[in-house]
Amino acid sequence: MVGERREPAAASIDDPELVCAMPRGRAVIPSDGAIKHSITGGPMKLSNKAWTGLGAAALLAVSSLGFTSEASAASLTQVTNFGNNPGKMNMHVYVPNAPQAKPAIIVAMHGCGGSGQGFYSGSEFGSLADKYGYIVIYPTATQSAGFGNCFDTWSDAAKRRDGGSDPVSIISMINYVVKQYNGDPARVFATGSSSGGMMTQHMLAVYPDVFKAGAAFMGVPFSCFVNAADYPPFSSKCTGGSMNKSPQEWGDLVRKANPNFTGTRPKIQLWHGTSDTLVPYSLLKESVEQWTNVFGLSQTPTSTDSIRSGWNRQRFAASSGGVPVEAISVQGVGHALPQNGMALPALQFFGLAS
Repeated sequence: MVGERREPAAASIDDPELVCAMPRGRAVIPSDGAIKHSITGGPMKLSNKAWTGLGAAALLAVSSLGFTSEASAASLTQVTNFGNNPGKMNMHVYVPNAPQAKPAIIVAMHGCGGSGQGFYSGSEFGSLADKYGYIVIYPTATQSAGFGNCFDTWSDAAKRRDGGSDPVSIISMINYVVKQYNGDPARVFATGSSSGGMMTQHMLAVYPDVFKAGAAFMGVPFSCFVNAADYPPFSSKCTGGSMNKSPQEWGDLVRKANPNFTGTRPKIQLWHGTSDTLVPYSLLKESVEQWTNVFGLSQTPTSTDSIRSGWNRQRFAASSGGVPVEAISVQGVGHALPQNGMALPALQFFGLAS
């Protein structure tokens, strides 16, 4: 796609008057109901009635909006036969014109109501692939729980290695890219926004031997949702604002997902806006507790700094070296990540950029 890259405005969600601040542009609501571009006139107020009419999908897809990819000869390609697909997912892949000889692979996942194509257009991971030579997989979820087109992080099948549903479909996509494009199986990464950020943490828990690292934007701890009925916001115990487990309880859920795993676990970078009320900011603390416990680390950061003004980072380093867990609080921002410039720190955390 060709166009000017725009920085998305922050979105805040307050009930009963829901305000979705999006970049200026054109509103396009295709037949599947997922808004895939920007909405005219800056902030758009949605009443409860309008919320119901839209099916609420746009708000979890907000982070997939607002950018348009820079001109590039390479293009996003749909893959229809990529292997075992119990989640009935769709797959797109972006291969830069000059990939590395054995390119790293990033699985980049959209929010509820979104699509792989929308997250390609709405984030910088594709354009940065042109510079750094990695390949990006953009899955599209088709699950109906919540607002629709959400990644399955709630079912018992999804919480077990090779249990079925979306995680198995994503592994099939990775295997396809390894075989078809000589992708490096030792350098596979996950990232995503909202539902995709939840799935990032999910995949790192269920398949720690497949992934080297992940960067989750506005996610929740692994196994936060009890079942599909617990998934919709405002009625969810997970995202209702009162979720609180001990670090040990959170860590045990990860260890239970793959009890025979004894290798090095993938490191994780966690991003969250401090004004997020749809997926409450308090869940960042719960995620930190989960992953520091998994790595046997203290919940007290070993260092703090700011990547940019308002992007405040806590780092949890291991005594043996390295930083397995990072947490970035984005001041004053609601459910509207990633923003312009956030993909590069994720790539640096992955070791794909300097």
